[in-house]
Amino acid sequence: MKISILEKKEAKNLAPYAVKSKNSKGRAFKEKNDEARLCFQKDKERIIHSKAFRRLDKKTQVFISGSGDHFRSRLTHTLEVAQMSRDIARRLELNEDLAEAIALAHDLGHPPFGHAGEDALNEIMKKYGENFEHNDQSRRVVEKLEKSYPDFDGLNLTFEVLDGLIKHKTAWDQSGKEFEFSPHLEAQIVNIADEIAYTSHDIDDGLRSGILKMSALRKLDLWNLAEKGILKQYGTIRHVNVFVSRAVSKIVSMLIEDLCTQTLKNIKKYKIKSPKDVVKSKRILACFSPQMQKMTETMRAYLYKNFYMSPHIQAPMKKGEKMIKELFEVYMGKKGPAPRSYSETKDYIAGMTDLFLIHEYEKLILKKIKENPYDLSKM
Repeated sequence: MKISILEKKEAKNLAPYAVKSKNSKGRAFKEKNDEARLCFQKDKERIIHSKAFRRLDKKTQVFISGSGDHFRSRLTHTLEVAQMSRDIARRLELNEDLAEAIALAHDLGHPPFGHAGEDALNEIMKKYGENFEHNDQSRRVVEKLEKSYPDFDGLNLTFEVLDGLIKHKTAWDQSGKEFEFSPHLEAQIVNIADEIAYTSHDIDDGLRSGILKMSALRKLDLWNLAEKGILKQYGTIRHVNVFVSRAVSKIVSMLIEDLCTQTLKNIKKYKIKSPKDVVKSKRILACFSPQMQKMTETMRAYLYKNFYMSPHIQAPMKKGEKMIKELFEVYMGKKGPAPRSYSETKDYIAGMTDLFLIHEYEKLILKKIKENPYDLSKM
C-alpha cells in the first residue's frame, strides 16, 4: 500500500510507541485512501458531523440541560476531554488525531439525565436478560445507529478508534463489567483525561451552584496545592469567580503534568518501544503518581458524597429515572410514535436529549398537549 506524504510526516514526529495511521488495521467496510486526510482525522470529522454528537449539547452532565448558562453539558464535557487528550498526546508524542477521535465519541451513547438515565435503562434491560452500559452504546451508535452513508450503517470508523471506545473506563464506570487493558496508549490517556475533566469542571460547577463551599474544599490536599500555586503566581485575587477559574485551571495543569511525568517513567521502566509492547505489558501505563492518585481519589470521594449525592442533584435525577422507565413501558405498549422492540426502544430513549424526553413524557403520560419544540413546520 502506498504511504502518503501526511503519513510519512506523522511517523517522523511520533514516538515509537504511538499508533501510526499507516499501521491502522483499517475499517470494517473498505474505503479508498484519502490523500488529503489521515485515517484518524477522517474519523474525528465524521464523529463531529454526526447527529449523536450534536445531541450531546442538550444532555445532562451533572445539572439537567437548561439549568444554567455556564454549567457543563455532555457536549462541553466532551470538548474538554478532547482538548485535554490532544494536549497529553502532544506532550507524550502520541497520535493526537486518534486520541481526539476517541474522546469526541466516548459519550455518544450516554442517555438523557446522565448516569441516572444509564442506571434506569440498565435496570430495564436486565428484565430482558441484557444490560445497558454507555460505553457499549457509544460503540453501537458509531457502528450501527448513525445513518449517513449509502454503503454501510454507522460511521465505519477505524478499528483503533472502536477499540478505544469499548475499552473506555473511568472511576464513574461501575457496571461490574470486566474491561480488558487498553489496546494502545492513546486510549489510556483518553480514559484519564475524562477523569481530569469531570473532576475539575465538577468542582467549578459545584462552587458556582453554591452546593460546594470553598471553606470545605480547603480541607483537601488537591485544592490546597492549587491555591498555593495560584497565590504564588498571581498574589491575592479579589474576584471570587476569577479565583475559582484559576484554581480549577491549576488543578487541571497539575494533574496533566503529573500524568505525563509518571507515564514517561512507566514507559521507560517497562521498556515500551512499540504499540505491541503496550499490549504485552498488560498494565495501565498512563496513570498518576501514587501521591497524586491518592489526592484525586480523596477529591472524587468528597465530590460524590457532597455534590453528586446532594438533594439538589439527586431530586431531578430521580425524576428523570422515573420518566425514562414510564416512557419505556409506553413505547413497548405500542403507544409511541411507532411500534418498537425492546432493543429499538432502548436505542430510541438513549438517543434522546433531556428536553425531548421531557416533552415526550408530558405528551404521552401526563397528556399535556404542547407544541413540539422540534416541529419546524410551524416556524
